[in-house]
Amino acid sequence: MTLTGKVALVTGSTSGIGLAIARALAAEGAKVMINGFGDAGAISAIAEELGALHDDADMSDPAAIERMVQRCADALGGPDILVNNAGIQHVSPVDSFPPEKWDSILAVNLSAVFHTTRIALPAMRGKGWGRIINTASAHSLVASPNKSAYVAAKHGVAGFTKTVALETARDGITANCISPGYVWTPLVENQIPDTMKARGMTREQVMNDVLLAAQPTKQFVTPEQVGALAAFLCRDEAAAITGANISMDGGWTAQ
Repeated sequence: MTLTGKVALVTGSTSGIGLAIARALAAEGAKVMINGFGDAGAISAIAEELGALHDDADMSDPAAIERMVQRCADALGGPDILVNNAGIQHVSPVDSFPPEKWDSILAVNLSAVFHTTRIALPAMRGKGWGRIINTASAHSLVASPNKSAYVAAKHGVAGFTKTVALETARDGITANCISPGYVWTPLVENQIPDTMKARGMTREQVMNDVLLAAQPTKQFVTPEQVGALAAFLCRDEAAAITGANISMDGGWTAQ
């Protein structure tokens, strides 16, 4: 196990991509703190499965973020590995985009990445080792209509990651983005029946012509694939990879 003795804090990890990353890091021997909301029983089962600690910090609240990182340090140590995965979305044209939705998306998807990183960095520098992995998106590189806040936040995450990589380049710390396209999660799967009904399409048409319209492979990315990449970025073999924005999008941003 390549990450034995390391502590990983993964935000937004009670489901989907974040949970897959937490599982991948735990499988490599890391001690894990998960974060997020959801059914208490399901979260308890996940924590037991991973031998993980759970914290329900609201990622739009800087004080809650600080308490979470401190609790991780006190209970587990570190964190040596920080994965910023928490995110929210709202879809609306710019001129009717609710300002409060803009503020909340920027807070969770971008400002939280700053807060966790600034708090975690001193301990990483003290150890001379750290891994910061930020879940960005294909929307960190390209845009789609009606997603102004999300696209702005994800472009910001990509730029912030590069800056952190440069500032920590001689400290044994790497900072990278993973930018997935459409990932096969329950959230995506649950959208299909409503879209079938609304558009009069078959399940296959919704998947290929709506959800996967931008992905040349016509294949969803899986959470496990993202988790495997995150685990690799934590290994010594990936020590020279920093400041990178790694696309995992079935060719979406190659077009």
